[in-house]
Amino acid sequence: MKRRISGILAAGVVALSVAMAGAMCAPGVAEAAPLGARVVAKDHKGIYRTDLKIKSKAMRATVPVTVLSPGGAAPRGTLYLLDGADAGEKVSDWITKGGAQKFFAGKNVNVVLPAGGEGSFYTNWQRKDPKLGKPQWETFLTKELPPVIAEEFGSNGRNAVMGLSMGGQSAFALATRNPDLYRGVGSLSGCPPVSSPANEAYVRSTVAKSGGDADNMWGRSGASAWRANDPALHLDALRGKALFLSAGSGAVGPQDLLAERDPSEGPKDAQIAAGSALEAAAYRCSLEFATDLTASGISYVPGFRLIGTHSWWYWKEDLPKAWGVLGPSIW
Repeated sequence: MKRRISGILAAGVVALSVAMAGAMCAPGVAEAAPLGARVVAKDHKGIYRTDLKIKSKAMRATVPVTVLSPGGAAPRGTLYLLDGADAGEKVSDWITKGGAQKFFAGKNVNVVLPAGGEGSFYTNWQRKDPKLGKPQWETFLTKELPPVIAEEFGSNGRNAVMGLSMGGQSAFALATRNPDLYRGVGSLSGCPPVSSPANEAYVRSTVAKSGGDADNMWGRSGASAWRANDPALHLDALRGKALFLSAGSGAVGPQDLLAERDPSEGPKDAQIAAGSALEAAAYRCSLEFATDLTASGISYVPGFRLIGTHSWWYWKEDLPKAWGVLGPSIW
């Protein structure tokens, strides 16, 4: 009996602590449901990098998350940085390919990089997909994760979200659906609007590339979830935020021709052609979205390039420009 009472008291203390942490979060930090997410493993990879494993009630899984932080208890802003469709399973591609760890080293910001989002669009899926399951990324990223980051690394309550390719669309969708959470939004080679036939096809092909079916994500064509996750239909939610949009025209540049490539991904010419086609589509879509923003009187900072394919060397160049726009919004 004594052991049972002790267990009940311990559970009560944990629940009360989580509830108090949520209540004490600074403005702009989403409050998680009690015991919605918790750190179950922590690995310090360097002075500024910590790899976490976070058990999520919404995801029904343990999610790998890397955090870049200067350390100390001082409150600071938080940038959520999302991968593209080929997201790393255990560590974000921004770490392994994008140079984020070096770029953000020592900067006064918490950079949060979730892994394992391949083909998911970082959204809440409606039905279980045979390949991708039924992830609930929006709930995890906007409700469960912010209080965990605030508790572990400190927070001033100011957040921004940015992603590349698939993650660029996701960043704008998350911001329009959770406008009180984010002050800045960025897309690198993304396609924010999704509900027109051409843009829906772009989304469907991205999901299919990872073996999934977008019907399980947002339903059939014309379903309300497609419109609900289309930032172009909810532009007022972006008004007053720091916005950055970039993409290349798809034209092949010197870096495309000179860069070393992984032979396992196919012939060099085929890789260049695929990257060119993908970027041209993102360029068209991003310009379409930029036109919508301008027509609605919403300011943004453009980063459009006359050359450039769907490749990491261009996104590495875009990162400092994007940070220059989003950083001040969360200081």
